[in-house]
Amino acid sequence: MEKPVQTRRHDHADRLYARARQVIAGGVSSDARRADRPLFVDHASGAELWDVDGNRYLDYVLGQGPNLLGHAAPLVADAVSDQVRRGVAYAAQHELEAQVAERLCSMVPAAELVRFNSVGSEAVHGAIRLARGHTGRPKIVKFEGNYHGWLDPVLYSVHPDLALAGDARHPTAVGGTAGQPRHDADDLIVLPYNDLPAVTSVMEQSGDEIAAVILEPLLCNTGCITPAPGYLEGLRELTQQHGSLLIFDEIITGFRVAPGGAGELLGVVPDLAAFGKAMAGGMQVSALVGSADVMGTIADGKVAHAGTFNSHPVGMAAADAVLRHLDEHRADVYPPLNAAGKRLMDGLRAAAAKHGVPLLVDGPGPVFQTYITDQAAVTDYRTFAACDRAAMARFHAGLFAAGISIVPRGLWFLSTEHTADQIDETIAVAESALSSL
Repeated sequence: MEKPVQTRRHDHADRLYARARQVIAGGVSSDARRADRPLFVDHASGAELWDVDGNRYLDYVLGQGPNLLGHAAPLVADAVSDQVRRGVAYAAQHELEAQVAERLCSMVPAAELVRFNSVGSEAVHGAIRLARGHTGRPKIVKFEGNYHGWLDPVLYSVHPDLALAGDARHPTAVGGTAGQPRHDADDLIVLPYNDLPAVTSVMEQSGDEIAAVILEPLLCNTGCITPAPGYLEGLRELTQQHGSLLIFDEIITGFRVAPGGAGELLGVVPDLAAFGKAMAGGMQVSALVGSADVMGTIADGKVAHAGTFNSHPVGMAAADAVLRHLDEHRADVYPPLNAAGKRLMDGLRAAAAKHGVPLLVDGPGPVFQTYITDQAAVTDYRTFAACDRAAMARFHAGLFAAGISIVPRGLWFLSTEHTADQIDETIAVAESALSSL
């Protein structure tokens, strides 16, 4: 069905943006929100949000993934409200953090011991420091297109300019920002994702120097790319063979694609894993989990790990409520969530085919990517970079103008609150946007 054209006002948002630019650098508090007209939200509920001008959006950004249970989930709101009245920050231990850690250890295959942080970048940084401290080795292997936070040691080759990135099999580490110390790349080895022979070759040459291999097991910061059959298993075998650690960055995938994250979904258990986003329904909580042997290097004080807001009581209250719900009601959460994702993905494919648009739709369902490309598959950063990203930007703009909000690069997040009617509405809007590309 064809959706009526909606007239949208942005007067209040434009005034707020002008005001923000006077006191906030760039007018936004995260570079991910940069836009000609950033979205200024007034309130959100379920799968919808409303901006300050009263415009309604069906939301597939979901706070960049955390709102798996939808915006303003009642169980999160109740848990947070109750805890705020009991105290906000203690700088001391409390029962909730033990409860959440116990739940993590029961849900996540890799989790034998846990440490908490506030945001994903901290948890990943802790994993890398721990890997170096535990093994006594300096080097870290990461992959093109993988994002592991905004801190200096790992902000390399996320979406590099191909003119600077070098040979596809032996990429050059390309810094992500001015101001990174020049030596940060000295102990970083950047390799192509989904290329096991490339990792094998590096391990054979430098395995005794490599502390860890870190990756997004399901790559969600460059499209939504599934590992090739045997790839993760091969990394697991190689790291064990050479005495290195395997680290999964599950900040996005954790609890979204399965109760135990991508490690459970894909059947590979790393030594360490970092979780965040969906684990606390939008509150700022992340976790570093791993084997008792490796995490013991923090427990015995050899590797430092600290933070005033670690295991923040309010965040822990939210995490406790969310994880308990996902764990105890998994049969009511994940099958419908996967079905909703499949319904939307199939509808987008059909809409694109109707208008002859080469739209590739890929991912497990609770998170997926739309690419505009003639390629049969997107398997790594280089094939992602070959997609028509200008056309994707136009598709995003067409969706957004009609009230459908997705991550601009083409990533979609589903919540348990997206209804069949809302998905049908989304498909109708997408068909209109695709017809005008």
